[in-house]
This record gives sequence, C-alpha cells and structure tokens, in this order.
Amino acid sequence: MKRKKCWLKVVGILLVILVILDVGAGVFFYKLAIERGTKEFLTGNADLEVSAEAMDVFTKGDWRSWADTRDFEYWQMESFDGLTLQGYFLEAEEPTNKTVVFAHGYLGRAQDMALFGQYYYEELGFNMFTADSRGHGLSEGDYYGFGWHDRLDYVAWIDRIIAELGEDTEIILHGVSMGAATVLMTLGEELPDNVKLAVADSPYSSVYDLFDYQLDRMFNLPSFPILPTMGMVTDFQAGYSLKEASALDQVEKAQVPILYIHGGKDTFVPTEMTKTLVEHTKTDTEMLIVPGANHGESIVLDREGYLEAMNSFFDKHLY
Repeated sequence: MKRKKCWLKVVGILLVILVILDVGAGVFFYKLAIERGTKEFLTGNADLEVSAEAMDVFTKGDWRSWADTRDFEYWQMESFDGLTLQGYFLEAEEPTNKTVVFAHGYLGRAQDMALFGQYYYEELGFNMFTADSRGHGLSEGDYYGFGWHDRLDYVAWIDRIIAELGEDTEIILHGVSMGAATVLMTLGEELPDNVKLAVADSPYSSVYDLFDYQLDRMFNLPSFPILPTMGMVTDFQAGYSLKEASALDQVEKAQVPILYIHGGKDTFVPTEMTKTLVEHTKTDTEMLIVPGANHGESIVLDREGYLEAMNSFFDKHLY
C-alpha cells in the first residue's frame, strides 16, 4: 500500500512538472512568434535565404526610392478593439475608379508593398492603398494578428476607401505571405460588391498549420501538446486562437476570383498550402507556381510570368 502511494505521488509530481513545462513552452512560443518585438530566431534561417538576384531587388530596387518620392496621404483608423492603425493612400496620376489594396508580410511594413505598387501605379494606372498591419510599422498593437484580426481591419479599410473615393470604386486585394493570408481571411467576410478579385502570393492555409510545420522544421518538436497550449495563451493575450485563424475556412466563403502565386521551392511556407487553398476555393481560381523560387521571390525570379498571370487574370475578371 505504501509502495502504491509512493508511485502515485511520483506520477503526480511528474504530471505537474509536465504541465508546467507545457505551459512554459506555450508562453515561450507565444512570445517568440506572436508578441510584438524583434524576432532574432529568424536571423540566419535557411528557409528564408533568398537568391542574390532577389536580395538585390529587395534591398536596392528602384521601387524603394519610388515610394520615398511619392506623396502618400496618411490615413488613420481606429480598429474594432481600439487600436490606432496607419494607412497610406496614393491617388493615381489620371482619374480612375480602380484601387489596389495591399497587405504586407510578417514583420514587414506598408512601404514594402511598393515593390508591387509601382507597377500598379505606373503601368496599370491604379490608385494605391497600403497599411501597416496591427503590431507593425506605425500601427498600434502588442501582438501580430497573422491575418485573423487584420481581416476585420481590412474590411474597415475597404469601407473607408469606398467612402473616400465613391460607390463606383473597384477594389483589388493583393497580399504577400502573412498579407496573402490576411487577404484570404478578409474574403471570407461579408464584403461590398466593390471588391472584384484578389491576388494571394505565398499564403499559409491556417496559423495552426503554419506553426505545426515550423515547430517540426525549425525546432524538431511535435505540435501536441505545445500548440494547443500556445493557442490558449494566444487566445488569452491576443484574443484569437490558432485554429480559428484559418484562411482555408475563409476561402470556402469567398465570393470573388482569386489568383494564387507561390514559389516552387518555398520551404518557409510550403507550396502545398497554396495547392490546398486552391482545392477549397469555390470561386474562379488560377495558380502560378514559380519553379526555383523561395518564399516571396516569385515577383523577382519570374517577373514577366508574374505580371503576365496578373494581367491575364485582370483581363478576365476586371475589365
């Protein structure tokens, strides 16, 4: 009897230790990935290495000086949960009813989307709107929404754009990485008919799926029990769970055509996630896979193919 009680005590202590370790891991990974701040663990990450050609464009491309010399209007908005968010609007040189709305990637900022915006503005003649997502740039927020709360921010930005530009405004959504997931999550909401189509470059299927993949690839850790606990921490700290933040569920409700683009050698957000998203999208879709491109490189490594796919999609669904 004494031996049995002893074993029960040992088992109980071990369970308590495991629970403490699990909670500690959940808090650790929340702070690592979701809490606003510098993410040193991504420095030197092989999955984020880009080609010399892409790096040269990303860091030295003329799109940077182009953005710096444009006269963007500064727009502010209060989010549904009281954050002050920052947006930037650039009116086209010639009057138009077409506006591209951009969503940038994780740890990025609104200005990053000038890499794409310069083409929309100079070659297509569109108005351009881009925003700092919550937790990024000049926008408030102490956590990263990974697209979930951001989707409601973008619904509000869309309403603001229509109010400013008029009821005949036609809107195209274009996002990269986290921004692509943000766009897809936004499409699952009730949107005005002004939103005509979307371009999703390198999206993930859900935040849970992304972290599941990254836990295994970067840390050689299983998703259970870490992700469920991290999800509870995220829900408590940021107000959303990892599983509810699903682009996959949202695209099933989308009402507009979607052009999907992904690098064929993307090891940070696996290409298969886009293929799965395409399978779950019920509207008209097209998919461009750029062979040899890593995460977010497609616009550089196959610029001609990228823009040709965009223009063909626009010709079919916009003009």
